[in-house]
Amino acid sequence: MAPRHPTRFVVVGAGAAGLMTARELARAGKRVTIIEARERCGGRIYPLPSEEFGYPAEGGPEFVHGAAPLTRALMREAGLALEPRGGTRWSTRTGALSPDESSLPHAGRFYQALSAVKADLPIAEFLETHFAGRQYDALRRAVTRTVEAYDAADPWRASTLALRDEWMARDDGQHGRIAQGYGGLIEYLASECRRHGVALHLGAAVTGRVAVRCCDGATFEADAAILTVPPPLLSEIALPLAARERAAAAADMGFGNVVKILFRFATKWWADHGGRDLANLSFLISDATVPTWWTQHPAAYPVLTGWFAGPKADRVSSLTEAELIDMGLASLAEIFDLPPNRISRNLVAARAINWGNDPFARGAYSYATLKTREAQSVLRKPIGEAIFVSGEALYAGPDMGTVEAALASGQQTAQTILMRSPTTPSRARRV
Repeated sequence: MAPRHPTRFVVVGAGAAGLMTARELARAGKRVTIIEARERCGGRIYPLPSEEFGYPAEGGPEFVHGAAPLTRALMREAGLALEPRGGTRWSTRTGALSPDESSLPHAGRFYQALSAVKADLPIAEFLETHFAGRQYDALRRAVTRTVEAYDAADPWRASTLALRDEWMARDDGQHGRIAQGYGGLIEYLASECRRHGVALHLGAAVTGRVAVRCCDGATFEADAAILTVPPPLLSEIALPLAARERAAAAADMGFGNVVKILFRFATKWWADHGGRDLANLSFLISDATVPTWWTQHPAAYPVLTGWFAGPKADRVSSLTEAELIDMGLASLAEIFDLPPNRISRNLVAARAINWGNDPFARGAYSYATLKTREAQSVLRKPIGEAIFVSGEALYAGPDMGTVEAALASGQQTAQTILMRSPTTPSRARRV
């Protein structure tokens, strides 16, 4: 007979949302067990070994965007520092490597039309409706690139109203990186969970009835289960019928893919390339196969990070990590007009992470479709008294798809449970 471990709440997933939910419940005196399929905490927060890249590199999210009040509050609790992002953006989209001083073509006309939208529609349809003429070719390309590369979204599914909210939201925060990486934040949350008595089980993928049976045969009992897995995985958990019908709403939310490539070189060979002073290079935008690159400026690490997302990332699902690394090197060779071997011979370490091929993620982060808000409303409602769903995809604010969204959703889920849950633990039920 499989062992049974009585507990009050079972949290499925030890990413930012799961750890935040567990910590808040445990601090309120609840008994909590976390079940995590990976052999590590963090989920899509993926710290890479410092000895590999010379600093706490990130295979997943890297930047703190905007105000991010929960993220910054946790950083203060944990004693983590924010390193402001600085430097100069460069581009090759004009045909030559030059400082990127581009602005959105026809910006006034674009934002005027965007502000007038009443009924939601896909952003691609909005562009075709209002900016179909050839004189708007550059505008359509620029907006489509942003939607695909930044939001990891399919322009034919992405909500125009949600994008408008995102683009017009007031940005009160300084953008930057956590000096110790997001891994430092995850370590702090995990230690907080343990300090408050949370039982953490790694390498325990849920394959049976939710929060009861794991792939290793362990059985858990609880009053309630909180599912904090990415939306594509909800359909793969053997939920009760009512929960399964509710979880089907996840298919109405967008969930985009990202490929992230990291190269560590022996030197910052690009700093004085071709007589240009690129010592302060921050971001590099191009039309290469891997179009977006950035440095660790103002830190001096000789590392370049490549990025592409959305439908473009979906199209390389069959490529191996080695093939993605070769693609990245070829893109840098094209951007800097150098033979590929001139770049590769300087290479010290390389990683390529395709989040769409990660079995416990199936993508990178969510984006809003025309049906997302309705789906969020369905999934945020508890299924009876036993099953709750949480995660960055359920966050309805302008920071959807970020670590801040995951933390906010986890906190809100815990608050919802605490408002419904009696102070004294009741007899656990099998959910």
